[in-house]
Amino acid sequence: MEISALQKFRYAYKPKLPVGLSRGITEIALESGAPTESVSDQGELRELFKYTYGKPLVTFVPGKNDQIQKKLTVGVILSGGQAPGGHNVIAGLFDGLKKGNADSKLYGFLGGPSGLTDNKAREITADFLDQYRNTGGFDMIGSGRTKIERPEQFAAALETAKKLNLDAVVIIGGDDSNTNAALLAEYFLSRGSAVQVIGCPKTIDGDLKNRYVEASFGFDTAVKTYSELIGNIERDAASAKKYWHFVRLMGRSASHIALECALQTQPNICLISEEVEANRFSLGRIVDQICDSVVKRAENKENFGVVLIPEGVVEFIPEMKQLIAELNEVIAVNAETFGRLEGFEAQSAWFAGILSPGSRALFQSLPGEIAKQLLMDRDPHGNVQVSRIETEKLLISMVEKKLSELKAAGTYPGSFSALGHFFGYEGRCAFPSNFDANYCYALGFSAFVLIASGLTGYLASVRNLTAPAEQWIAGGVPLSMMMNLERRKGSQKPVIKKALVDLEGSPFKALAAARETWAVKTSFVFPGAIQYFGPPEVCDEPTKTLRLEHRG
Repeated sequence: MEISALQKFRYAYKPKLPVGLSRGITEIALESGAPTESVSDQGELRELFKYTYGKPLVTFVPGKNDQIQKKLTVGVILSGGQAPGGHNVIAGLFDGLKKGNADSKLYGFLGGPSGLTDNKAREITADFLDQYRNTGGFDMIGSGRTKIERPEQFAAALETAKKLNLDAVVIIGGDDSNTNAALLAEYFLSRGSAVQVIGCPKTIDGDLKNRYVEASFGFDTAVKTYSELIGNIERDAASAKKYWHFVRLMGRSASHIALECALQTQPNICLISEEVEANRFSLGRIVDQICDSVVKRAENKENFGVVLIPEGVVEFIPEMKQLIAELNEVIAVNAETFGRLEGFEAQSAWFAGILSPGSRALFQSLPGEIAKQLLMDRDPHGNVQVSRIETEKLLISMVEKKLSELKAAGTYPGSFSALGHFFGYEGRCAFPSNFDANYCYALGFSAFVLIASGLTGYLASVRNLTAPAEQWIAGGVPLSMMMNLERRKGSQKPVIKKALVDLEGSPFKALAAARETWAVKTSFVFPGAIQYFGPPEVCDEPTKTLRLEHRG
């Protein structure tokens, strides 16, 4: 297989390990803290996780570890959407296993969690792994979104573990995937099985984090990739001086990506879904905010600009949230009738007689293409797939209409031409930044140490991430500690709580302090491409979000 020059050099990159993991393999011991509690619903979760609830936080410290050299057989799963660095988690896990005992084995389950339930696996060897070190993507073993939730799936997972003589399973995924890891760990113990389960925090959305999980892997690379593209667009806008660019970015439930990209590139407008919901900003209020910037910049003869939009913001706008909830409910209850309707016109007419007056009026006022997107196929939970809703086009259409009214009234002196963009898949499989390459490798190595030390129901944790990699602090966090109960499919389910943008946090406050200036004055910053070679302050720099959070 032909490879690029960069790929060749990335294969050879040696990730940096925290000092707690780089000492002699038998000198990595565990220090345990006090018992932990879940973030909420402690009584109910204590009952649900009888075997794994309340375990202590652990940190790796100097000391003797007699268990770490035992022969182990471990399976690893990539779960959910791709995120840069997944291959390095597997590399760190593999290298840890082999340093502990050269006879240890690592199996990769193919296609995600279904590989575990269906016993589809391949052994990961050194030659095979070396083709994927420090590269993006999940193509080494593939991924999938299967949830292990039915009794027969749990039983099949245990049967596969027995057939392969597994000592442990490592699940690399986001909040839902690691909720699965917690349930699987509990199930194995409840059936008298010694098979351990360890999770690793992955999601480019950045919403799997807390005090002990400072960042989910892939976020650093993704936001740097998107910020390069946004910076390129900003430079083009400042050069052509005739377009407003509306850029929709990944992030359904949380706006961490949009916030970080705004801090890196300083656009004219950046919407934050959590702020929209907290202040109950209407669609009209958002359009007015954008138009105000357009008008003021036109007065300065700058008929160009950049607007950043989280893909999930449409679900946080009160009247849109109500409309989407009604559409989801109506389609779920009347699935057969809806399925028989042919064409958008028939569907629209049918909804007109069912929706509440306010939702009906809003639905009928939407541009046709947007209204159609709201009726597209639902996700497995029966919800609208917001990634398919072209919110940037909705806002462009509404801004154009408002500016036409202002032009007619003589209060808008400029011209408005807009272009829409969606940056999503462009960031999911990029070559991981040095930060993510190091972080993921440390997470994988940490997962090995947790397994070798006999722990289960833990998430690998690496902290102090604004320091050089050698000064990072590695350990493990009990998965039950991050749990709460949420209503899913009509009943209360244990899930890892998503971390949303904190409106009282330093990163959002930094945006809020600057955005009035950015809205009017061209303040663009051009981050450029991710750098892999050069001084650490260029190549190993963490995100602005992390640095601001550490400053407090």
